[in-house]
Amino acid sequence: MAQVDIRELTERIQSKSTFVEALTMGMDKVIVGQKHLVESLLIGLLADGHILLEGVPGLAKTLAIKTLASLIDADYSRIQFTPDLLPADVVGTMVYSQKKEEFQVKHGPIFANFVLADEINRAPAKVQSALLEAMQERQITIGEKTYKLPSPFLVMATQNPIEQEGTYPLPEAQVDRFMLKVVINYPKKEEEQRILRDNLKGAYPKLEPVMKAEEIMSAREIVREVYLDEKIEKYIVDIVFATRYPQDYGLSDLAGLISFGASPRASISLALAARAYAFIKRRGYVIPEDIRAVCHDVMRHRIGLTYEAEAMNTTSEEIISEILNKVEVP
Repeated sequence: MAQVDIRELTERIQSKSTFVEALTMGMDKVIVGQKHLVESLLIGLLADGHILLEGVPGLAKTLAIKTLASLIDADYSRIQFTPDLLPADVVGTMVYSQKKEEFQVKHGPIFANFVLADEINRAPAKVQSALLEAMQERQITIGEKTYKLPSPFLVMATQNPIEQEGTYPLPEAQVDRFMLKVVINYPKKEEEQRILRDNLKGAYPKLEPVMKAEEIMSAREIVREVYLDEKIEKYIVDIVFATRYPQDYGLSDLAGLISFGASPRASISLALAARAYAFIKRRGYVIPEDIRAVCHDVMRHRIGLTYEAEAMNTTSEEIISEILNKVEVP
């Protein structure tokens, strides 16, 4: 019975996931290389999860998000975070209308389908928390009224890992709201040459939308149907528990390096991201490779490191890799 269902689901996914190719092709026209970045943006889009991009300046983080937004017929807004930004600049405020002699609500740039929070760690905590209420609750309170945010609603934030001056690092509890934290590296030599050539030519190709916001909503419904076997569920839980109790998984050497393990939000995000990854690969079921493919992006910002780990220059990536090598694959 399940076998037939999976076959039918896979066929349905193959017919419904043609837009993935159209989006990827559109992104490739503007973005050179950065396959992982493009894939991560699609996972966030399909799994209804926010994305934090980290990389040095000039790696096309903003351009990638703008390109994705232009390929989808939906509202897009960009907020440049600066130290003098106020919460009202993000969510909106009450403005007094002399004509009507009453206060009226003026919506802020957060009321869009795609919100780019550029350099999120440049704004003070008040502004960051205003944005994070919107991310978690999908609503905004202005004055005494609460307003629902449009659907789909996706926040893509960028941050610069090298600058310390004038930045306000996101607290762990806030970083946890992002489904994925994607670290972007420099392009390869031949990619850099192509970037150079394309830029010297001048204008970027003009992109037309290839899908509507409603299509994303219906694709998300199918993503939630992707089959997740009980063995895969157990595998996800084992990976997350290995960050909390490494000694139970034969990883006693990690116990002194982890100050706190991943939260239940990590388990949920792993399952959702793996389903979205399977959908992108046009499959109706999740395999262990899907979990391994998304694990670093889902977990890297959810593991706390001790001073000992920092002194040894151990990163959360290395800890995740060690856990993946040790936890039994179903």
